[in-house]
Amino acid sequence: MSIKKIGFIGTGVMGAAMAARLCQADYQVSVYNRSAEKAEETACRTGAQKALSIEEAVRDADAVVTIVGYPSDVEEVLAGEKGVFAFARKGTLIIDMTTSSPSLAASLYGKARAAGLDLLDAPVSGGDTGARNGSLSI
Repeated sequence: MSIKKIGFIGTGVMGAAMAARLCQADYQVSVYNRSAEKAEETACRTGAQKALSIEEAVRDADAVVTIVGYPSDVEEVLAGEKGVFAFARKGTLIIDMTTSSPSLAASLYGKARAAGLDLLDAPVSGGDTGARNGSLSI
C-alpha cells in the first residue's frame, strides 16, 4: 500500500507536532480537531489542509492517524455515528496513537474489520518534546 494522503485527527500538543513532521516528509495531510482553532493553527503553521469535519479529513485518505484525549474520545472519534469508521474508504489504515485500554483496542479492531478497515493500536511515549523532535517511542 502506498500512503500519500493522511487524515490526522487530534492536533493538541503532541498531535500538532506529529502532523507537522508528516507535512515536512511531504505527505498530504488533512487535519481535524474538535476544537477548530487548534486545527486552524496547525494548518497555518504546517501547510496541512484544515478539515471542517472527520468526514472531510478521512474521505480521501490512504491512512488516518488519531491521537485524542481519553478512551471515550477514541471510541467517539473512531466508531461514533460521525466517526472515522463511517467515512473512511474500505482498506484504509487507521492508526490510533492514543494511550488507551487493550480491551477498547480489541473492540475497535473488530468494528474496523467489519467496516472493511485496518486498525493499528499504536500508543506513543515521549511527550511533546519527543513529538517535536521526531523521537517518540511507538
